[in-house]
Amino acid sequence: MREGPYGAAPESAYGRSYDTAYGATYDTAHDTAYDTGYGTRRERTQPCRLPQPRRVPERRPPGRHRSPASGPPRWAIAAGAVVFQASLGGVYSWSVLARALQEPGNGFTLTRAQAVLPFSVAIGVVFVGTYLGGRLQDRRGPRTAALLGGTLYATGAMLASLAADRSQLWFLLLSYGVVGGFGLGIAYIVPVAMLQKWYPDKRGLITGVAVGGFGFGAVLTSPLAQYLVDASRTTPTRAFLPLGACYLVLTTAGALLFRNPPPRPAAGPSRRGDFTCAQALRTRQWYLLTAMLTLNTIAGIGFVAVTASTAVAITGMGPAAAAALTGFMGLFNGAGRILWGWLSERYGRMRIFTCILGLMGGCLLLMPYATSPVLFIPLAAVVFANFGGGYAVMPATAADFFGLTNAGAIYGLMNIAWSIGGVVGPLLVAALAAGGSYRVAFTTLAVIVLVATALPGLTRPPGRRAFR
Repeated sequence: MREGPYGAAPESAYGRSYDTAYGATYDTAHDTAYDTGYGTRRERTQPCRLPQPRRVPERRPPGRHRSPASGPPRWAIAAGAVVFQASLGGVYSWSVLARALQEPGNGFTLTRAQAVLPFSVAIGVVFVGTYLGGRLQDRRGPRTAALLGGTLYATGAMLASLAADRSQLWFLLLSYGVVGGFGLGIAYIVPVAMLQKWYPDKRGLITGVAVGGFGFGAVLTSPLAQYLVDASRTTPTRAFLPLGACYLVLTTAGALLFRNPPPRPAAGPSRRGDFTCAQALRTRQWYLLTAMLTLNTIAGIGFVAVTASTAVAITGMGPAAAAALTGFMGLFNGAGRILWGWLSERYGRMRIFTCILGLMGGCLLLMPYATSPVLFIPLAAVVFANFGGGYAVMPATAADFFGLTNAGAIYGLMNIAWSIGGVVGPLLVAALAAGGSYRVAFTTLAVIVLVATALPGLTRPPGRRAFR
């Protein structure tokens, strides 16, 4: 007997075997003996394959042979997310516009408090957009939510270019603040939640890459905004029209690549234990995570809002050098998001968040005594990197705790921390540094984040159960 691919096959006297899988016949090697009269001569015959019956290919229904994974590869989707987030990061270039709106000789000549109002309103309403954008993405897909958010964000900027003088400050608040801020919230949450579904094994790193684009966006947008403001000093708001057009092009280009990954059969049963938004709000873990992000944001934005003036007051830098330093710090904000996101994969989310808060608190304590730029710049870089790092670690933490099914809506609500921090942080620092000294202000911010280092140790994942 000869062993075939599907079992033993009979072998004839001449060495033939039969493949029982397809009925094909093979002539195997065998020896033939000849009696030559002077001895026996053996001749070995080589195997040959006999003709097989024709196999008819299986017919497939038309239109149903395409793989569900057809479309751009996931690295292209990630690249589109970085471009998309970089255009959103232009919101942090507001300081360039705010400085121009305060200068005499134009139709605005706003006070410092008035000049910061449009930015504060935008950040104040952003969490409403992140929540609605998260729900829209979870239900209708990332492309729809991204296109809507990007369009609103760009439209708010372009409408702001119609404000011509101080009497139209209300229109600037409505267009840039309400419309633009609402669109910013819808758009921001989309790539953060989407990429975690494409890279479930590298949630921290991929989130850091996505929001890192947001941090780098301010670095790229600030020089362009400054050039546009210099070109129209009498009406600096005209800079918003080309900026808004750029935002619209970039967000649309990035959003067209967005889509959810194809469903994975192995991931089906685990999703039964994912939390809905309402269920997550009934856990203490959601409030602990939101508190951590809020305190990190209060300290981070509180320092970011006064970086230039602090550098002048503490180190004696010139205004131009201090403004350049603020733009340069945006690189550390973006790099910190990638670095801390990657480290959270290796050492754990809560452990890394404790390091983020602890390092930021220590640097803020030392900041008033760093009278030399050699000391001030590294401390400021750590604060910027850690502030951005919190926004890389927290989305992945929320997905770890509550699952990916409703990650957009759940983390979208957590972004109330961004709104609270964006309003409370600058106002707190301004009130405590009213006399020109930043020692009390920075010490207060340091105490806030150092106290917050106790929260990660109290936070454990909630019990996962199959909700019905």
